[in-house]
Amino acid sequence: MTQTPPPTVAYELFDCLQVNLAVLADRWHGAGTHLRLGATLRFAPETGSGTGTGATGLPTVARTVEQHLADAQSTLGIAVRALHRTPATADIPLAEGSYVVSDAYHLPWVPYFQQRHMAHSFLAEAEGTDKVNVVDGYHNETPWGSARPGLWTLPAQAFTAAVPGPDLVAELVPAVGRPGAAAAALDLAGPEAVDAYVDAYARHPDRSAALSQLTLETWFLARSRKLHAAFRATFGPSPDSAVDAHLSAWDSLTEQTYLAVRRVERGRTEPPALLPRLREQLHADSVVFGNTTAAGGIAESPSAVGAELRRTVAGVAAAVLGTSAEPLLNGQLLSDVPQFSSFRIVEIVERLEDELHFEFDADDLVPENLHDIDAICAIVRRSLYAEPALAHLEEA
Repeated sequence: MTQTPPPTVAYELFDCLQVNLAVLADRWHGAGTHLRLGATLRFAPETGSGTGTGATGLPTVARTVEQHLADAQSTLGIAVRALHRTPATADIPLAEGSYVVSDAYHLPWVPYFQQRHMAHSFLAEAEGTDKVNVVDGYHNETPWGSARPGLWTLPAQAFTAAVPGPDLVAELVPAVGRPGAAAAALDLAGPEAVDAYVDAYARHPDRSAALSQLTLETWFLARSRKLHAAFRATFGPSPDSAVDAHLSAWDSLTEQTYLAVRRVERGRTEPPALLPRLREQLHADSVVFGNTTAAGGIAESPSAVGAELRRTVAGVAAAVLGTSAEPLLNGQLLSDVPQFSSFRIVEIVERLEDELHFEFDADDLVPENLHDIDAICAIVRRSLYAEPALAHLEEA
């Protein structure tokens, strides 16, 4: 029998293809299993794949259905018994675990109905020959209303009309045993990939199309980072205030992107601060969530981020001053190093901005903030994770 979506799932953390895999994970393996989808934080944009691209040819961080199913098999204890790509569902048995991906434009229970074409997932189970039960855990606000998790029972004919040609129907079953232990990890493309991704959106000639696509991108990016933080809070060290501020900044950026596209659609000027903020947020991900020695490696806990930042700042300062980093880490003032001068402090500031991909706030560049490692770390963190300036919101 089809069940309503379990109340244990944090639905607001998932995209429309992930969320119903999360529903099955908690139903089959217990509360909290769904958070394992957040074990790996990713930034691996591709062009021409995923659910977020359109005709723009812009890079996207949206993952394909196949990638989501692979994630479910590797982290959630969900196995794929059969996979159907078919123009109709008539000959496919819709039993428990039937995961369907179809066009949201035809689905009467979501706000996108007759409004927007986009790939959307749900769970379907036949009830006799004349009814189909649909479970959909999608949770989002849209221009056409709110989407909320629920159970809908449709007459068989109405279901056929709603799903005239699904992209995919997967018969999913629980794997034997609960999923094994998972560790937080990062799979973040390097600084050059971040810059190329942002530059692609900055240079696209159709600004309305680019910003419309970017609203989806920032939405995907914000949700995946919240999911990763939730995974860490459950299976590892709790996120610290820097993570909380970083997630809040992602939310603000998502909102600003939507405001920007609405502004451009009305023929007004595009806010100039938007894409620089996106670049800063993406560069800050590895600092906030911890650096790895290789893509996909085990990430440092948030509590280690402060120590990593101190090592980075001390290393840059030591290299500029021609000294060892160890005394600086142990409290030696930069001004006590013989080679210290105003010229050297300028070089330290510029190297830190280049290495950490951010810009010091001009108000922080005063001598008392720049003579010891911990004072510099404090203003770096404040610059990286601060709430967006009111000016940015006014421009939007």
